[in-house]
Amino acid sequence: MIEARLLHYFLTIAREQNITKASEALFVTQSTLSKQMMDLEKQLGKKLFLRGNRKITLTEEGIFLRNRAQEILELMDSTESAFRSEKEILNGDITIGCGETIVMDEIAEMFAEFHREHSEVKLHIYSGNAETVQERLDKGLCDIGLLLYPVWQEKYDYIDTYRRDLFGILMPKDCELAKQKSVQVAQLKTLPLILSAQRFLAHEALRAQGLEMSALNIVATYNLIYNAAFLVERKVGYALCPEGLVNTSERNLTYRPLTPEMAVELFLVTKKYQVFSPAVKAFLNYMTDQLSKTSPAKQ
Repeated sequence: MIEARLLHYFLTIAREQNITKASEALFVTQSTLSKQMMDLEKQLGKKLFLRGNRKITLTEEGIFLRNRAQEILELMDSTESAFRSEKEILNGDITIGCGETIVMDEIAEMFAEFHREHSEVKLHIYSGNAETVQERLDKGLCDIGLLLYPVWQEKYDYIDTYRRDLFGILMPKDCELAKQKSVQVAQLKTLPLILSAQRFLAHEALRAQGLEMSALNIVATYNLIYNAAFLVERKVGYALCPEGLVNTSERNLTYRPLTPEMAVELFLVTKKYQVFSPAVKAFLNYMTDQLSKTSPAKQ
């Protein structure tokens, strides 16, 4: 009989496609992990992996086992859950990595409601750009990522939030541009711009609007908009950013949307085949349920 531990090891290798990365994610040595997988292949009498210099791929039998292993582990987890007492106290830590987005306000509201019932659960938030959040997901330092239109990769699962962020320009209140109700995308060619260092926001999103980076006057870049706002106040440039992230009420700042509209969708991102703690799984299911209530199919 195959041990559940070996199935978990196997799925991690299938996800990472690399023994070194898989061993780091599992906190076991490479030699131990390699031996465990060779033993698994011997036990099944089938070759599961094609071992290249840099990448491990699955054989046809490996793909079959990957699908069945995920089903087996999910069934085991649901069976254990069925035997747990409904009065069992849920506790533990949940770590969410996120970029800057107003949707975090909704996530915070969801956790507040969730926390009223599960007061022993603690939430930890790591803020960063998409690249750093994905890196923390890969290393197991974040359980869930909340990302703006993340780069689609096989190793992740994506849950649609059915929400999106609108983008516009942060500018000084006393500038000429502030007299407009919106900023035409074509006007960006004439402005000194402060852009996000994230590739999607600084390249693909603008390119989708017909603007090439080479045609823009980029005077600065930022990782998080908070510090970039100081550059805007000092009239260094105009910052392209999501709506609602900077409090402009008591500062020499104002925000104008772009015309035509520029928006990006948001997704909850997790590592594929990830084994979640009861607290993480419960909150992820709760968020998924709450977000799905506003899906287009429910409207």
